[in-house]
Amino acid sequence: MIHPSALVDPGAELDPSVEVGPFAVIESGVRIGAGTRIGPHAVVRGPTSIGRDNRIFQFASVGEDPQDKKYGGEPTRLEIGDRNQIREFATLHRGTVQDQGVTRIGDDNLFMAYTHVAHDCRIGNRIIMANAASLGGHVEIQDWAILGGFTIVHQFCRIGAHSFCAMGSVLSRNVPPYVMVGGHPAEPHGINGEGLRRRGFTPESIQAIKRAYRSLYMSGLKLDEAVQRIRGMVDDQPELAIFADFLAATNRGLVR
Repeated sequence: MIHPSALVDPGAELDPSVEVGPFAVIESGVRIGAGTRIGPHAVVRGPTSIGRDNRIFQFASVGEDPQDKKYGGEPTRLEIGDRNQIREFATLHRGTVQDQGVTRIGDDNLFMAYTHVAHDCRIGNRIIMANAASLGGHVEIQDWAILGGFTIVHQFCRIGAHSFCAMGSVLSRNVPPYVMVGGHPAEPHGINGEGLRRRGFTPESIQAIKRAYRSLYMSGLKLDEAVQRIRGMVDDQPELAIFADFLAATNRGLVR
């Protein structure tokens, strides 16, 4: 399953079912789970762990040193879950000791061509990063979020679950769950209603999320007052709990 021209270090641990394409390079300290396929000319550096049934396409760079001037060669890590697709020329970097020393990526994500995941990012599940979307260091992306092509996210920002960032968005503030943003700088443009419908949210739930959005952005309330109003709706609409919790924990301000 390993092409004769591939370079696989004896210190790498590959399940026998792993496929490695021509001229790929896999270094020591890399662990790759069953069913994963590594494309031609891809480079995987360690320490990196990759789960099951991932596909890493040609020319991707996975587990490279972080682009951080503070990095001094420490053995930091990249951890990737299962069933992710990492497309051509995508770059996913390891963490730094100034944070937790690890970049973490969940399951079922799609990283399109030329996307970049910087050091110490935390990526959830079922996320889409379209072509050339890029994350600064220490960014958190929660489940089901979508980043349109050429979206740029400043370091330490948080992108909430089920949110949608339009093509070319420039983000230096946090994006709450369910919210749709766009622009340079990014501004809120309602909720991601179509995405929620596709994922099976009921009309009643979507209406409740719209009310929460209006409480946050259109009521004139201060942030803590909006959070309290939204928390008062959680008993009837439990999906609003992640909205209120996200707002209560925000540390960089919100898109506005």
